[in-house]
Amino acid sequence: MNAELQTRECDSDVEILAPDAPHVLPAIVRRVRFGLDPVRWAADDMERVEALLARHGAVVLQGFKINGSAHFEQLIAAMYRRDLLEYTNRSTPRTQVNGRIYTSTEYPPGETIPLHNENAYTDAWPSRLFFFCVQPSASGGETTVADSRRVLARISPRVRERFERDGVRYVRNFGCLDLPWQEVFQTDEPARVEDFCREHGIAYAWKPDGGLRTEETRQAVTTHPVSGEEVWFNQAHLFHVSALGDAVRSALVEGIAEDEWPRNAYFGDGSPIDVESLAEVRAAYDAETVSRPWRAGEILLMDNVLAAHGRRPFEGERKVLVGMV
Repeated sequence: MNAELQTRECDSDVEILAPDAPHVLPAIVRRVRFGLDPVRWAADDMERVEALLARHGAVVLQGFKINGSAHFEQLIAAMYRRDLLEYTNRSTPRTQVNGRIYTSTEYPPGETIPLHNENAYTDAWPSRLFFFCVQPSASGGETTVADSRRVLARISPRVRERFERDGVRYVRNFGCLDLPWQEVFQTDEPARVEDFCREHGIAYAWKPDGGLRTEETRQAVTTHPVSGEEVWFNQAHLFHVSALGDAVRSALVEGIAEDEWPRNAYFGDGSPIDVESLAEVRAAYDAETVSRPWRAGEILLMDNVLAAHGRRPFEGERKVLVGMV
């Protein structure tokens, strides 16, 4: 999906370019004044940025001079006037770089990360995501994006109604084949894990070998808290065993009992999700995928409900940092 960017506004500080149509992403805010303080600008110009986010779901900031992870964190805090979020109830490996700034998901460079909304498998998710490109890869490595409103519109009533009625149940077994529970919950104390699970409505069971199994049932569709627009908002297509490559999936299915798989997704009533429905969901994401190369220093700001994100495979060194509010 390609949309021509049109200049919307230009003042002494920035130039704003955005697609003519709503629900098409991203818009671009480009610095034009030499010496512009990005933190001060961010604190003063949030109304325009939020209007772009509401219409397009994602905004790229170009030409803003950010000096490392601490400065990046200051920018985010200035824009939203609150502390950044910690990455809790984790599903992917990341490194905490500084304060509450993290690396983007540390999957091998040859893997694709499918489109998803951050933490949609939980009962609490960030409202805004910031990605800061410190070093783009030699090739590939784009952060893909898609408008979640448009994804929902592509899913048939039959598939939508079942997901919307029953929700999605996420089942995880933490251990040697997935992240250890200590990393997921950021603690070595089982009692703290139990407190977290009870607080967030997660069913849990400890195993004789010290492993942990959890189940949580969440929404498949949600409503934007401000606009009231409905969006596709779950990670069934990521957690389901069908997301694995053929060789890995075959080895898992043949070698391990289903209730011991590292992760899987079911309908909220516990019944299996048919692969045909998930194929339709993945096709909807594919049809709405927007991909653009990173430039060093760019920042991608996303409304986490209105827009999904992913990652293309890449070659060479790549460093993209993430902050959430």
